[in-house]
Amino acid sequence: MSAPVDVPARLAEVLPYATTSTAYGVTTADVPRERWVEAVTAARDDAVLDGSFFDVLLAVDEHPGGFDVVVRLWSVAGRHGLHLRTRCPRDDARVPSLTGVFAGACWHEREAAEMLGIAFDGHPSPRPLLLPDGLAGAHPLRKERVLAARQAPWPGAVDPADPGRAASRRLQPPGAPAPVPPGTPLPEAGT
Repeated sequence: MSAPVDVPARLAEVLPYATTSTAYGVTTADVPRERWVEAVTAARDDAVLDGSFFDVLLAVDEHPGGFDVVVRLWSVAGRHGLHLRTRCPRDDARVPSLTGVFAGACWHEREAAEMLGIAFDGHPSPRPLLLPDGLAGAHPLRKERVLAARQAPWPGAVDPADPGRAASRRLQPPGAPAPVPPGTPLPEAGT
């Protein structure tokens, strides 16, 4: 068994242009988006970091500051993980694609592109993944997107906020005792 890796120190050596921080036991390196692919490749190929297992790529809307794109890499041999993060501004929401580094990033990038509107430069297949055809450009996870208000009542639905609705009768499970109204003394056991 090898000695544990000092991930923050090693990341500082491998990525001297990155800012590293550790929170909740996870080390994160913030890298400029111009060096995004270079940083992820270096973390993957470094023999000590060994970030060869691509876990997940996700994007976060940090409104109004822009979008953070985060990738989590894992070392199977070293049994440690690390995050690499880059930020892109809202008015230029684009990041280089990692599909040339990890083929598994393809689906994750398509999801982030569709949900948040981030373009991944060099992505081999930037077609829609989750949303129906009529919602192109909707980007439902952007924080400035206003949620649709209910325009008409749902047919057959009961609205609990409707003051005119009749109170529904509560059903008791078989064998359960009848409910005791608040303020009523409980019966003695065995009576």
